[in-house]
Amino acid sequence: MAGTIVRIPLGGATEGGRIFGVEASGIAGCNGVTAASLGGEPLHLAGSGADLHAFAGIPIDSSRGITLRLQCVGGGTTSLRIPTAAGSYRMERLQVAPRFSAPPDSALSARLARESARAAQVSRAAHDTPPLFEQPFARPRPSRITSPFGGGRMFNGTVTSRHMGTDFAGAVGTPVAASNRGVVRIVDAFYLGGNVIYIDHGAGIVTAYLHLSKQLVAVGDTVQRGQTIGQVGASGRVTGPHLHFIARYGQITVDPASLFSLVE
Repeated sequence: MAGTIVRIPLGGATEGGRIFGVEASGIAGCNGVTAASLGGEPLHLAGSGADLHAFAGIPIDSSRGITLRLQCVGGGTTSLRIPTAAGSYRMERLQVAPRFSAPPDSALSARLARESARAAQVSRAAHDTPPLFEQPFARPRPSRITSPFGGGRMFNGTVTSRHMGTDFAGAVGTPVAASNRGVVRIVDAFYLGGNVIYIDHGAGIVTAYLHLSKQLVAVGDTVQRGQTIGQVGASGRVTGPHLHFIARYGQITVDPASLFSLVE
């Protein structure tokens, strides 16, 4: 697919767990593109003619490449294999209340599955929402990052998960801002995330704000970039008050740092 350009805003390799920009121009054998996908997630094409661009995400565990597929005008298809590399993420050792690290019983397993399904549905539906943002994404808090994205987490001596978000420092009651314009899709109390807010920004992009002490918006509200939507807390599975911030492209959870640096 000569002429296709893959652009990485951070300037590095295509590491797993990133959102980035794809630019396509002068595509050999394809007289215009009608649809595109990367790693099974649809892309939202902007631009005109043969010069197109879109956002895309790479799963954190992608280290053997990922395929960009284009549907051409007239029904033909073409594809490009994009090399990817596993990111290097640190391991954290934490102590939490035993009830949070013990295997869940059937009732808790069902609750966790329901909450995960609700969040996943928001991510899927974000592909059906037109882009609601016009400015770059902003940090939800100006404070220091206490735990970056991607690290493995060892709870009470057992590796249980990766840290699929970014933690921002904050005392209970300090403000949390929307990263960009969007529509609030979930306001609820989750078992692990505590008091949560999920925002659909359109074009497949979703952000989530966890462990809040207060939620200051309602489902269906349209919020603006920088608007205070809640307050830092210590609800759910936490070791202390902070904001756990999540960014997703469709079903792919990405490093918020790559979202903040994304410029179309």
